[in-house]
Amino acid sequence: MITIHPNQPVLIAGPTASGKSALALHIAQSQGGVIVNADALQVFDGWRIITARPDDDDLSLADHALYGHIPFDAAYSVGHWLRDVTPLIHGEQRPIIVGGTGLNFNALLNGLAEIPATPTSVRMQANELPLDILVDELDAATAQRIDLNNRMRVQRAWEVLKATGRPLATWQDNTPPPLLNFDQAACINLNADTDWLNDRITRRFDQMLDQGAINEARAMLDTWNPAHASSKAIGAPELIAHLNGELTISEARDAAIIGSRQYAKRQRTWFRSRHKNWLQLQIDKADISATVKFAK
Repeated sequence: MITIHPNQPVLIAGPTASGKSALALHIAQSQGGVIVNADALQVFDGWRIITARPDDDDLSLADHALYGHIPFDAAYSVGHWLRDVTPLIHGEQRPIIVGGTGLNFNALLNGLAEIPATPTSVRMQANELPLDILVDELDAATAQRIDLNNRMRVQRAWEVLKATGRPLATWQDNTPPPLLNFDQAACINLNADTDWLNDRITRRFDQMLDQGAINEARAMLDTWNPAHASSKAIGAPELIAHLNGELTISEARDAAIIGSRQYAKRQRTWFRSRHKNWLQLQIDKADISATVKFAK
């Protein structure tokens, strides 16, 4: 049994299609609060159906924030989200923060170093260097903190050092305090059996098709650019490829479902590693309304 107090911020994390939004809405209707988006793709306009943003019916049942407020062709980072969520953390309504983007929750609870964006010239230089050279040029403190076999992590550290003149370790050591302390919030992590979740993913994508996902893709076709952050929404590239005659609708559907299942697997791995101290809710075997208790 998970008990939630009425003035307590609530964080809800879990893999795609696990029922996070439904739980957030249940809490908001039962106890009050504003539902705040922590999903990296639901912040963009344009792809409402594909990103499973709340529909008009859900929006009418509770206050929502940070959904579809960013142009589809704009850049948006964890730092942007942290700045947008700050006034909501300290607002009049209790925030119910929901999403599947682990980096957002990590920044909220642990703080985020404000590292400047890497210039394209530095990124291109790093792309051309072999891993051993990147490792050799790192400072000792940073090298001790990262997996030196993980090129993405090593290259990121190298780029920060070259672009800013300061080691990544120094930036991390000067990270500002978190916006929200873990012990102030009810942090709920949703878990589900793989087969149960895979079935949900399949049924949800078919529902998206029934709701007009192809028409949504058609409306975005003329402005489609795979480099846009919003274009990373699973199902968007596949439906665009279908409209361009590159995939049948059946092939696009299968590819999107496989992509969603793979993404859910990565999310489960992240949350198992990072959310061990969160309240764990097994949602495929429980009645959520009976499992969550609301304190007076």
